[in-house]
This record gives sequence, structure tokens and C-alpha cells, in this order.
Amino acid sequence: MIYLELFISFALIGFTSFGGMSMIPLINDQMISHRWMTMQEVADIVAIAEMTPGPLGLNCATFAGHRTAGVLGALSATAGVLLPSVTVALLAAAFLARFRESRILGRALYGIRPVAIGMIAAIIVQQSMSNYVVAGSVSPATVVIGAVSLVLLVRFKWSVPGTIAVAAAMGLLLCR
Repeated sequence: MIYLELFISFALIGFTSFGGMSMIPLINDQMISHRWMTMQEVADIVAIAEMTPGPLGLNCATFAGHRTAGVLGALSATAGVLLPSVTVALLAAAFLARFRESRILGRALYGIRPVAIGMIAAIIVQQSMSNYVVAGSVSPATVVIGAVSLVLLVRFKWSVPGTIAVAAAMGLLLCR
């Protein structure tokens, strides 16, 4: 029965949040109200989820489900949190297939492009501010780490894990 409860809890979280950090209070509330975890355990799960590659909400669901009910719990929570995204994607695909030749839809999608580019640019600026600005000023050490990582990825075609390892080592040396 706990598997169904995990599925329903994380499906509700997925349907009522906007992903990412907005899921954390909802996950915290569900875990504590069901007495599956303490507040400290949820904080630990969130910290681990932030360090792991992938979407924060999906990682939290997987880790929380595993902590609560093992592998089947992880699968249940993950399926629940994915349900809204899968549902929306299927509805969008059906909608787009049905109206593929519509001039109105074509114009709407054409208008969405600059909005998407603007949103991506805003995320780049926001992430740059949180990664390169420390105590109100630009940190030269983090700028060097970012530049070296970019060169390793783009110029030398390094793997992402290798680049992360180099950046982590540089961070330990330069930022302590």
C-alpha cells in the first residue's frame, strides 16, 4: 500500500508544482505528514538530489521513494512525479499532430521561439550570477573554473564527467 501512497503523493506534487525548487516544500510536507521522513532527512535528500545530474524533483522523488520503501518505492515515487509531464507531453503531441497544418499554430510556434530564447538567456544570466558572484562581487576563481570548463568541453571535446572532475579539483584548489 505504501507504493500506491508514494505514487499518489508524488503525482500530486508533480501536478501542483512547477518543477525544480518549487517542489521542495511540497515534498517536505508529504514526507513529514506521512511520517516517512524527518525534516533533516528531507534536507539531506534535497542536498543529494541537487548534487546528482538530472531534474531536482525527479531526483528527490527517486531518493525519497528509495529511502521510504526501497527500490519499488523509488519506482513508485518516480512514476508518480513523471505522470504530469508525460500526460502534458502526450496531450501536446496529440494536439500538434491534429493541427500540424494550421497556419495559426504555425504562427504561434514561430512567436514562441523568441520567448524560448529569452527564457534560456534569463536562465544563463541567473545561473551566472549565482555561480560567479560571491559576496556581491565577481569571483575571479570561479570565472577561471568556468572558462577552463568551457574550453575543455568545446575546444578539446572532453567528456562531461571528466570536465566536472577537473572543475571540482580546481574549486578545491582555488576556492577552498
